[in-house]
Amino acid sequence: MKKINPYSTLPKLTLALSLIFITGFVQKSNAQEIITIQQAIEETLHNNLQVKKSQLSENLADEDLKQSKLALYPSLNGQAQQNMGWGRNSFGSTGIYENTQNYRLDPSLNLSVDLFNGFLKINQIKQNKLLLDAGKANTDKVKNDLILQVITSYLEILYNKDRLSAAKQQLSVAQQQLKQQQELLDVGNKTLADLSEAKAQVATADLDVTTAENALTISYITLAQLMDIPSSTRYDVQAPVLSAFNKPSTAYNAEDVYSESLNLFPDIKLAGLQTQAAKRGVQVAKGNLYPSLSLGASYGTSYIYSYNLEPPQFNDTFGSQLKNNVSKGVGMTLRIPIFNGLQARTNVNKARINLLQTQADEQLAKNNLNKIIYQAVADLKAAGSTYESTTNTFNARKEAFSVIEQRYNVGLVNSLDYNTSLTNKNKAEIDMIRAKYDLLFKAKVIDYYLGKQIVF
Repeated sequence: MKKINPYSTLPKLTLALSLIFITGFVQKSNAQEIITIQQAIEETLHNNLQVKKSQLSENLADEDLKQSKLALYPSLNGQAQQNMGWGRNSFGSTGIYENTQNYRLDPSLNLSVDLFNGFLKINQIKQNKLLLDAGKANTDKVKNDLILQVITSYLEILYNKDRLSAAKQQLSVAQQQLKQQQELLDVGNKTLADLSEAKAQVATADLDVTTAENALTISYITLAQLMDIPSSTRYDVQAPVLSAFNKPSTAYNAEDVYSESLNLFPDIKLAGLQTQAAKRGVQVAKGNLYPSLSLGASYGTSYIYSYNLEPPQFNDTFGSQLKNNVSKGVGMTLRIPIFNGLQARTNVNKARINLLQTQADEQLAKNNLNKIIYQAVADLKAAGSTYESTTNTFNARKEAFSVIEQRYNVGLVNSLDYNTSLTNKNKAEIDMIRAKYDLLFKAKVIDYYLGKQIVF
């Protein structure tokens, strides 16, 4: 089987197939769309709101990264301040207060650029790049969790279909038995008690069919909700090839599976990126401990109009004042942090604590993955043994029932023994079906951790 990474490079349907597939879901007709496990996964990842929310978080992280890069550029701002005043004011240098009306306009441009700030902005860019990668890893994790849910629901449908088929077979046999009992009663070879027992078996079998139908309906709805399509949508799932049940490999070494999955599993990648981002966060916090140096420049002018009521006082024209009152300036600012309530030092300590937390989370993720994989490998081997045992049990029960049925038909076995054998056979078949799908699921889980495409 060809290896791929299902967490970030799932096989993509062609555009035409996607349109046909989606259209088939929304059409309300008697025809049922038959979907594969790959189509169910693709539809879920395309529609699921959790995936879309995580992708929107990626977009926010991307904007943060862009903004942190733009913060390296100089800042240029323009402003215009105007004031109006009237009343008694000292006019000129005479020291005499007179009634005046004043208007002042001060337009200016200011340029500022950081020359050094403890590498805070550089570290912020690097941290935001890691946070963006972490956002992408989180999206892969969301997809990862959804894929497992789809596989579980898909197999639940397959199991419930087989379970319903077995229940219907049991009902058919019980109905045939009731008919035989009625015929034998009519000729005097059976009693009313035998007929009542046969009717009870039919009622029990009919209840089993109803229970299986309800379980199948619920499993269809569960998968439909995962794919985010209307719960009333009519569709069917493609059953796997029978050989997929008979020969799944159980020869896996847990440590080898764990070592390989460390490089693939999105939970581990996400935890690692969060740790790296936390390390960079410490450097960002330390930037506020260092002096900062910035360069500034300004360009401005002014216009002043003053009207002296007694006698009138007129000023130069607007254009001439703006031209003659130009002012320019350039300067440097050195900021040395001395004491600010230990805020910078506190932020560094908090960043270090956050780093310790992310490191602990990363190790917990690895420990959890190790436990899951060792458990999954053990479960696969146990499922293989269980399937083999239940298959042998079913075959034995089936042979035993065949003998009992032949003897019952000639009156050598009573209805109680017959019904007991029938119940045992049907129970063994249900157990075998459950074990069969459990084995398939456990095998696909191992493939999943190894980054293999999930196919039936």
